[in-house]
Amino acid sequence: MNAFTGSSLDQVPLRVTDPRLIPSPRYYDEEFFRLENEKLWPRVWQMACRLEEIPEIGDAVEYTILARSVIIVRTKSGVKAFHNACRHRGVRLVQGPENCETRGFNCPFHGWRWNIEGKNTFVHERPVFDEDILDRAEIDLAPCRIEFWAGCAFINFDDNALPLRQCLGPVADRMDARHADKLKMDWWYATVLPTNWKLAMEAFQDNFHVPRTHPQLHALQGPGPEPDARPYTARMTGRETVNMQVDFMYKLSEGMAGMVHPTELPVVEKLRDMDVPEDSAAATGAFFMRAWTDIRDEALSRGAPMFDIPKVNMEMEFNAVEFMFPHFFLLPFLGAMSSYRIRPLTAETCLFEIWSLVLRPEDEAYDTPKKPTVLPYNSQDFPEVPRQDYSNLPLQQLGLHAGRFEHMRLSKSEEGMISNNHRLIDGYLAGLDSETLAKGSAIVSGGNAGTIRDIGF
Repeated sequence: MNAFTGSSLDQVPLRVTDPRLIPSPRYYDEEFFRLENEKLWPRVWQMACRLEEIPEIGDAVEYTILARSVIIVRTKSGVKAFHNACRHRGVRLVQGPENCETRGFNCPFHGWRWNIEGKNTFVHERPVFDEDILDRAEIDLAPCRIEFWAGCAFINFDDNALPLRQCLGPVADRMDARHADKLKMDWWYATVLPTNWKLAMEAFQDNFHVPRTHPQLHALQGPGPEPDARPYTARMTGRETVNMQVDFMYKLSEGMAGMVHPTELPVVEKLRDMDVPEDSAAATGAFFMRAWTDIRDEALSRGAPMFDIPKVNMEMEFNAVEFMFPHFFLLPFLGAMSSYRIRPLTAETCLFEIWSLVLRPEDEAYDTPKKPTVLPYNSQDFPEVPRQDYSNLPLQQLGLHAGRFEHMRLSKSEEGMISNNHRLIDGYLAGLDSETLAKGSAIVSGGNAGTIRDIGF
């Protein structure tokens, strides 16, 4: 798998040399964290904001990643991104959601001003400066590279990085088919986890944890022959299977609303009375086909921009967790989605955000969140599923320091995404070329519980 033996890859500290074994210090070592800050985050596409956050001309938000800060603003000529620093003495100009259409961006230190297009409009006491250091190209706000996908603005500090779509790979087509660009926020939560950012992401890059971490979901996936076995429905009648599927959707909606939206529950509730075959497997297939069709039709009747769920699901495979390297997730199930974004704060803390997203009629009034509701990571106000995940992650971070724990040990068939992700990070730390990294990113991005793959180096 390593075509670059003897290259800069060999110089990466704590490098993954056996794809099944992830050195544990990668989750807390300060030098490794420093290298990520210097070599990874300045070169990757990052989901900076949902475009709903800035619906009006002049609406602006700040995106931060470690010490870097970017302004995302909607202008008359489109959404733009600027490095968030006064061109005089470096003061940050935007610190939260605000509308700057009229006043533009004003520095509170000396009063320099810029319009929302980033053009400098005022220099305080201009005559005291030498004109050669006030060249417009130097004092206009510095632009940051920006592209758009799935209803979001993505930024990249690397002007040589390949286009966003090329880095996303096939996952972009799967999410486009599900109208990800038309999703709207229902709610938005955030918390600071005492956990390394990669560890937080890996909780959603395997399916092994569901029976123990989310027993309420596992219990509604059918009875197994023994407690630790994978669930199956061979012992159930068709009617019991349908009722179990409806119960599962209620429990999933309660625990993770974006994956089954509350508007979808009345539709699936009616299916308890549908005619079903006696065979459990046939009943499952009939149930989902009917659920997909009825949810589509109900949403379209309300004017929601719903995709053709049965057609898309039959023609294009999708995963219940879709990962977009390096830090963004979409979780599709029926017509709605949940979404995660994880950002490092320190070597052992991260900011974890969750959205519930739905396809809502364009003209439907809704009080769209302007910023997340920030809760303690152990708050009972989180939905049940993330609350259960958050209970494990701090213990996992502590366990890495327990002593004589040198490596994560990964299943090559079920936990391969974790390995793929780490090996791609090593490519960035080694400073590999943009084309190689983009190809690797397109392979790494995708569904969870994947196999260990050849990512090109």
